[in-house]
Amino acid sequence: MKIKITSDSTCDLGEELIKKHDIGIVPLTVILGNKVYSDGIDITPQQIFDYVAQTGTLPKTAACTEEAYADHFAGFLKGNDAVIHFNISSKASVTNRNACEAAKRFKGKVKVIDSHALSTGQGLLVLKACDFADAGKKPDEIVAAVEALRPKVNTSFVPDSLEYLHKGGRCSLAALMGAKVLKLHPMIEMDDGQLRASKKYMGNLTRSLKNYIADLAAEYPHYDKKRCFITHSCCEKDVVDMVRGIVESTFSFENIYETVAGGVITGHCGKNTLGVLFIAE
Repeated sequence: MKIKITSDSTCDLGEELIKKHDIGIVPLTVILGNKVYSDGIDITPQQIFDYVAQTGTLPKTAACTEEAYADHFAGFLKGNDAVIHFNISSKASVTNRNACEAAKRFKGKVKVIDSHALSTGQGLLVLKACDFADAGKKPDEIVAAVEALRPKVNTSFVPDSLEYLHKGGRCSLAALMGAKVLKLHPMIEMDDGQLRASKKYMGNLTRSLKNYIADLAAEYPHYDKKRCFITHSCCEKDVVDMVRGIVESTFSFENIYETVAGGVITGHCGKNTLGVLFIAE
């Protein structure tokens, strides 16, 4: 049975992994003023940073419509027996709802999974589905196995600034000003499909990221060693290299992938945000 694994563009897997695993991608929309872009196709993070700096407002994003999803699914089914599609958390976007409605037209051949995550937290589940498909599992078996893994995915990150989160209504002005004065960097993580701030780190970004990784190691002593992602919104190379070095010496992952967040995720978190994402056991 030939199964096609697909995802919306917020999985942030990067061109190499998408091509390697033949993953179908459905782009969400990023809107800068009166210009409309397709996430992961014709917009860069720098365009978003420039737009926010010039206008003081965040870009708008739009979900793929039900009709557009129906077209995508019909295309993915050509040459395939089934499609398993992943979406950003349903508590963050109507994308999942639209995909589910479109899937009803295909008489069970399209399975839609709410990742309860975003960025490479979602990407980790997408790759697990690819693993299961390669192992010969049937569509319903893949869906069940992936949904069992959902609560075990660590989707977390540390932003350098709360400016974008404030502009997006996700943190108060008092929290923004307090973070600036006290040099605080919160850990933002997915909890039951929603973003929330948990721990707060004091000091510069480098120090905060070191403490963040140490906390991850303490919280998740047992984890899936197959793969880990270091995903960031255009952090400096020396910062990313430092994080990779610490992750390599602290954990025992077989593969550590570095990816840059796409337009949808970057537009909500801002520059110099970084996360270390993996699946716990």
